[in-house]
Amino acid sequence: MSWFSNPLKPKKDRIIERLILQAEACVAGLEGLVSYVGKPLEETAKAVKDAEERGDEERRLLIDELNRTFVTPLDREDIFALSRAIDDVLDYAYTTVDELSLFKLKSSPFLGEMTGALRDAGKEIHLAITRILEHRAVANEHAMRAKHLENRVEKLYRQATAELFQQKVNSLEDVLEIMKLREVYRHLSNAADRADTAANIIADVNMKVM
Repeated sequence: MSWFSNPLKPKKDRIIERLILQAEACVAGLEGLVSYVGKPLEETAKAVKDAEERGDEERRLLIDELNRTFVTPLDREDIFALSRAIDDVLDYAYTTVDELSLFKLKSSPFLGEMTGALRDAGKEIHLAITRILEHRAVANEHAMRAKHLENRVEKLYRQATAELFQQKVNSLEDVLEIMKLREVYRHLSNAADRADTAANIIADVNMKVM
């Protein structure tokens, strides 16, 4: 049963609040990712890990709320899928930082641009969720902006990958460096895909209740 079928239920909803808090943790993690790419500090990596753990906890609390709530603000399947997509974006942010640290990779202009666009997509998804109940048209606009940013990340991913394979290789170390960077680029591409999934869910929710 959907919240929209119960006009007596107050606008404020604990499940949406949990989604918002999870999206806030995701944005914090993405901000940390951008900062780490710019300057790889240990405290920044820890901040990303803390955001990832906070997001995981908010998802646990959200699922618990879903299990104990009869009337939900949106379809249960949509809430669960949206939460999972946000969780995946944050997980990729953390694993990207982890790999940059483990591989001891230097930053690149592509890394800076991709992480910046991904962070902005996370912000748009967060804004969309905060408006999903009372301002559906505005929420949809934010979702569409997130999708445009995902397209930007994918374009950068293709350009970055093409540039990698055009580099002159002089040693095995050069080959390994290319493979490591490609893996990191792929993580960011996957994160953008999950952000696009979150945006699509928000758009689908808006279609259902129009």
